[in-house]
Amino acid sequence: MKKASRSFNLKINKKHVILACLTLFLGITVYANYRLSKTEIPVTETVDGVDIGTYGEVQYVNGTELESYSSDDYFAQARLDRLTSRDEAVETLKTVLEGRDISDEEMATYTMNAVTLSSLIESETAVENLIIASGYEDCVVYLDGKNASVVVKSDGLTASQAAEIKDILLSEVSVENENIRIFEVK
Repeated sequence: MKKASRSFNLKINKKHVILACLTLFLGITVYANYRLSKTEIPVTETVDGVDIGTYGEVQYVNGTELESYSSDDYFAQARLDRLTSRDEAVETLKTVLEGRDISDEEMATYTMNAVTLSSLIESETAVENLIIASGYEDCVVYLDGKNASVVVKSDGLTASQAAEIKDILLSEVSVENENIRIFEVK
């Protein structure tokens, strides 16, 4: 009698390879975005020597919310919110791509969405780094493929500074001029 072979057969097809590559690529871009970020999110924040807590906790002073956060907190929170929303989008795409009842056309569409998302993440990081390198203290860039919003830490943007920011943005992404918004945070 022959012994039953206990070999493990692993069947890998194109879908698995594409999913693995996209997941790896997305993980690398998220890690690069994290490492290239100039502002680190502090665990606790103090204002005038008084501990106001950690991110995510609500603090009340005399029955009202504490609203005196600095612009550094804004940029840190904005990056955290953007990262959270992108992570949720990635998880949704993973869930859909792992589903067994989608057609090849749907798979191609979701794969293109994942590639577009990772490209937007890379572009946001590149534009942020270029704007900071041109002399601005901090900034956050939001891209969705059609629109671009840039939030810059500044004491007052002049028309030439706004044009410079727009030129930096347009050097990295293709967005219509009327879909570019530049905001200032002091």
